[in-house]
Amino acid sequence: MNKRRILIVEDEQDIADLVSLHLGTLCDETVIARDGHEGLRLATSEQWAVIILDLRLPGPDGLEICRAVRRERAYQPILMLTSKSSELDRVLGLETGADDYLTKPFSVLELVARVRALFRRIENFQQTPKAANDGIVTAGGLSIDAESREVILDGQAIELTAREFDLLNHFARNPGRVFRRADLLDKVWGYGHEGYEHTVNSHINRLRAKIEGNPSEPEMIVTVWGVGYKFAA
Repeated sequence: MNKRRILIVEDEQDIADLVSLHLGTLCDETVIARDGHEGLRLATSEQWAVIILDLRLPGPDGLEICRAVRRERAYQPILMLTSKSSELDRVLGLETGADDYLTKPFSVLELVARVRALFRRIENFQQTPKAANDGIVTAGGLSIDAESREVILDGQAIELTAREFDLLNHFARNPGRVFRRADLLDKVWGYGHEGYEHTVNSHINRLRAKIEGNPSEPEMIVTVWGVGYKFAA
């Protein structure tokens, strides 16, 4: 059986040790990389259940490491830690391919909850049996393959982050159903923390930019004003 290992890339020793201590109960091993060079080497050369990645690091920063990981492995859960609360830092991290983020200072309990949610999502995906014809969903020129986690739009492959894929796949398998932001946080992210609805908005905006002909007038993922979003088959 493969060990569940977590990589923590964090140059602040107190934070790295604290994160390692609390996540140690969720996994078989935690490994700490204390700068960007070591983090980049470990993140791209070994398999990890989750990578906890600080944005600001000596040497290669978190964005560079995240990009390198995505080039190697499209589906690698990454939770990014940002030292600033600015929207730009959060958007850059998510655009680069992070699945989630926390802003320092953060609650250790919330960090643990989010890592648990990432584990649940991975395990549900791996353990859910699928019928032979249940792996691919098509809608117009869009094709979503849940087994290979590939998205094809009008014959062209679309590169999505792991979270963007899960969000699109969830929408496409429930066409016409309206989801509140809290519903999506619960079903796709695996947690329903009040006040994080903006995370859903950011992901949907980026997803629209990749799959919609005119993201400002979306035809697939549409807004139901005052309620939420739906996939318009």
